Amino acid sequence: MNPKQKAERVGIIFLILLIVGGAVLLYRGNDAVALGVEKKEGILTAEQVKMSFDSVSGRLLKQAVKEGDIVKKGDVVMELDPTDTDLAIAKTKAQIAQLDAQIAGKSGRQQGSSQKADNDETQSFRQIDQQRAAVSAAAATLRNSELDYNRKAALVEAGAMARSDLDDATMALEVAQANVEQQQQLLDKLLSGAQDTGTTDGLALPTIAQERADAANIGNDITALQEQRRQLLVTLEELKVKKERLVLRAPEDGKVLKVLAKEGEMVSPSTPVVLLESQRSYYDIYLSEQQAAGLAEGDTITGTTVAGKKQVTGTIRLLTQAPSFADLKQSREKGQADLSAFLVRIYIEPTNGVQPGMTIGVNEREFAKR
Repeated sequence: MNPKQKAERVGIIFLILLIVGGAVLLYRGNDAVALGVEKKEGILTAEQVKMSFDSVSGRLLKQAVKEGDIVKKGDVVMELDPTDTDLAIAKTKAQIAQLDAQIAGKSGRQQGSSQKADNDETQSFRQIDQQRAAVSAAAATLRNSELDYNRKAALVEAGAMARSDLDDATMALEVAQANVEQQQQLLDKLLSGAQDTGTTDGLALPTIAQERADAANIGNDITALQEQRRQLLVTLEELKVKKERLVLRAPEDGKVLKVLAKEGEMVSPSTPVVLLESQRSYYDIYLSEQQAAGLAEGDTITGTTVAGKKQVTGTIRLLTQAPSFADLKQSREKGQADLSAFLVRIYIEPTNGVQPGMTIGVNEREFAKR
């Protein structure tokens, strides 16, 4: 056999093998699309947390971490300058102390005023009782003077007594009448306009009522001061919360990926200053309608890392229709129609040797067995 014939035979054999291999692949469905349907892979991604100061701003006083540091939940990450807040807290505490002193002083005054009103009432009742007795005594003297005058007037009329003796009786009567009026005026003054019932039980003296009203007004002033104190206490608590927020702490365990603010810089509220990589990791895979039909959120899926072949157990947290770019198009030789794809997001527990960036594959058997 000459070389030309030998080359033609080798070429024919190679062509036959190529045709047979393509036919086998086509029959078995081992083209790129079929392989993509059989095995799904996704990149393990860690959730990232953007840390920022909550509703506070200021100059960054301390940067306690750097890129690559591992932090635990509650660790101090950054601190803002607390000088202004400390001064505001001290000022508020001083105002509260001042109000406490005013409240104590007015409380003492109110207690003294109430006691004075009680004492004045007791003393006034005693004086009123004494004056009532004086009025009664003056009235009795007046009655005696009237009797003496009437008796002497009759004697003078009968000529049995001299007119000069009647003049003395007249003068004594007039003095007795004036004394009654004087004693009654003194009693009215002690009553200060109150109606005399003849007894001090239930007697309401206007002057005593005014003293008690003044004591009650002091109580109103105390209530107003106490309300101001409560408002300052709320302000003080707000300042304490603000001071706590000046210290930024790690919300969870993780790794510092990037520090976005440096010591001495001004930091605005809610502006990210640290990018934290959490320990919550997930990977996404895209499934066809048939593969996703038997799955539900909360199901457990076992995948395998491409590097190291480690099995990783995860939980489906999200199962939803994927964007149109993930749909399976009519690209196969068999003329397969377009198929809608579903996005499956699988969260895994922290596993030794498995870290973000690794590829995890899930075999079609995981979906077929459901």
